[in-house]
Amino acid sequence: MNAAHAPQGLISFLTPFFVLSHPTSPPAAPNAFKNSSYYEVGLLDGCFIIGCIAVMAVLRDALRLGVFEPFARWYLTRQLLQSKAKQNGHANGHTNGHTNGHAATEAKSNGATNGHARHDGPVITKREARKVRRSVMRFAEQGWSVVYYTLQWLYGLYVHRNLPTQVLNPVDVWIGYPHLPLAGPLKFYYLTQSAFYLHQVLILNAEARRKDHWQMMTHHVITIVLMLGSYSYNYTRVGCLVMMLMDLCDIFLPLAKMLRYLGFTTVCDVMFVVFMLSWLVTRHFLFLFVIKSTYYDAPRLTPFIWDPATGHFTTKEVLNGFNAMLCALQVIQLVWFGMICRVAYGVVTGRGAEDTRSDSEDDGTDENGEAKKER
Repeated sequence: MNAAHAPQGLISFLTPFFVLSHPTSPPAAPNAFKNSSYYEVGLLDGCFIIGCIAVMAVLRDALRLGVFEPFARWYLTRQLLQSKAKQNGHANGHTNGHTNGHAATEAKSNGATNGHARHDGPVITKREARKVRRSVMRFAEQGWSVVYYTLQWLYGLYVHRNLPTQVLNPVDVWIGYPHLPLAGPLKFYYLTQSAFYLHQVLILNAEARRKDHWQMMTHHVITIVLMLGSYSYNYTRVGCLVMMLMDLCDIFLPLAKMLRYLGFTTVCDVMFVVFMLSWLVTRHFLFLFVIKSTYYDAPRLTPFIWDPATGHFTTKEVLNGFNAMLCALQVIQLVWFGMICRVAYGVVTGRGAEDTRSDSEDDGTDENGEAKKER
């Protein structure tokens, strides 16, 4: 427990849920984060992950209900009313142009008698209101992803820049293994990332299932196993590199969706192209350097020693297991990239960006049923 760094007034029982645990002395000659606090790996880290999940749940709902939903509801409702008013004005102008003088006089008389009634604005139908509500909910859901991935990628870039590792030649992630103890920023990055994906699993099973539910579940489970496994076995430097690479493109996809829900189709298409290029570079080019290094560099530079007391957890079986999960992650991403290419083809042919990867739940039944009632 790290009671010395706990905020005043925090109950001692809650300290490990909100403060990094297992503080220790810094190494004699650290090659990263020379001025940071250092920590060991321990069971109380699970409490911090639970605390982060709770904080993320509160922040997600606060942003969704207090920021993104009110904004999207105001904007989409205003756009709909302006569009309907414009259409009504055009229709009325066209009709009035064909009325004769007697009808115009009668209309003027009726307007003078029922002047208050003539100021009624356009009416939003139930179908239109439901469409707005659905877009508002989806916009708000994506807003949390944009906020989280932007902040976490920037923080991951900060961690990466303070580590002696290179993206194109990640051999340094293995030199000097095990990298113990852990610098505070690195430990915080690892535990918050693990908490986020555990939180995402809870959200996936709480919300309406989408077409790629099991692909997403498989991806999240593999990611969580890789995170917790690499954290427990002290492969944290390669883990930080992978997380930093993966988070970049996840900023642009939800942002493209948000633009589409607001009706900015052209900007949405541009943002989707940015997402596609960032996905291709980070997940199918730079990520392959990590897989190659894990396969070739790790056995050469990491001694095969199983000694939990000193933090050594390297065996052929462990490395093969990590390699298998990294390759499985790449296979899932290749499947998704195929779907992304289909969406890109739709952009090129003028159909616009429609994400078939994760935002394709079938909700047309109620809409069709309501449409029949309105007829």
